[in-house]
Amino acid sequence: MTAALGLLAAVLAAASLLVGAAGLGVPDPVILWEVRAPRTVLAVLVGGGLGLAGAVMQGLMRNRLADPGLLGVTGGASLGAVLAYYWGLAAALPLALPLGGLAGALAAAALVFALAARAGTGAALILAGIAVAAIASAAVAMALSFAPNPFALAEITIWLLGSLEDRAWRDAALAAPVVLAGTALLLPLGPRLDALALGETTAASLGVSVASTMRLAALGAALAVGGGTAVAGGVGFVGLIVPNLVRFGAGERPSTLLWPSALAGAALVLAADIAVRLVPLQQELRLGVLTALIGAPLLLHLALRHGRVA
Repeated sequence: MTAALGLLAAVLAAASLLVGAAGLGVPDPVILWEVRAPRTVLAVLVGGGLGLAGAVMQGLMRNRLADPGLLGVTGGASLGAVLAYYWGLAAALPLALPLGGLAGALAAAALVFALAARAGTGAALILAGIAVAAIASAAVAMALSFAPNPFALAEITIWLLGSLEDRAWRDAALAAPVVLAGTALLLPLGPRLDALALGETTAASLGVSVASTMRLAALGAALAVGGGTAVAGGVGFVGLIVPNLVRFGAGERPSTLLWPSALAGAALVLAADIAVRLVPLQQELRLGVLTALIGAPLLLHLALRHGRVA
């Protein structure tokens, strides 16, 4: 399955280079390199990071409905980006927006770690993440309420919806090291997650450090999600839905889901980004809107199916 998903992602990446608002075709080399190539690279990074982080979080929490957003990283990134807009930094410095998003994501992750450090359990981590996400959401709402001008309000709202439109190589250069660092932390956790699937007590008896695994998983997920959110905005449901879809072919073992989830996440975001370019609207449909339209019905189906099984 991993090979098939890798091939699918490669085909969609090639298609992404050929598809634009004007339709399908081989573009001018400048458009190909300066517009579509960085957008394609970012779609792979964002989708891959979200899919992998989702698989790890679901394995860590032993819950199919766990989501990387539970760590509060997405909310922190949103708040950081909103503050960059609010204080006028985004207009003065092109990299201020993604840097603000990245700083917000890392600050949220650090706060979650600090709050959950004493308990050292998955429940404490989730509760801390929910609390941080709620605080960030309230702060974003306050910033929107007191936006200095209608243009800033519009820009903030558009960013929160998620998009890869008008992204450049500088955005890819900022996101890539962060997402790849998170990926490097998450991929080796497969055997530990397999042990945790048997329960924390059993995993500890097998020599797995539960606290260390949780720290590595949370840090890796924070980097993988925060790096993508910092440049793309809010792209929801990918980390939640992709691992559940992959389970149909890869099975239930957490270790077998990591690579397929990363590749499937990249493929999903690539496909969604291609679709938003082809929708005949005056303005490009936001990527986060489309992923929500895809993910929400699937989430409802999973919730109903989970309820029937229970």
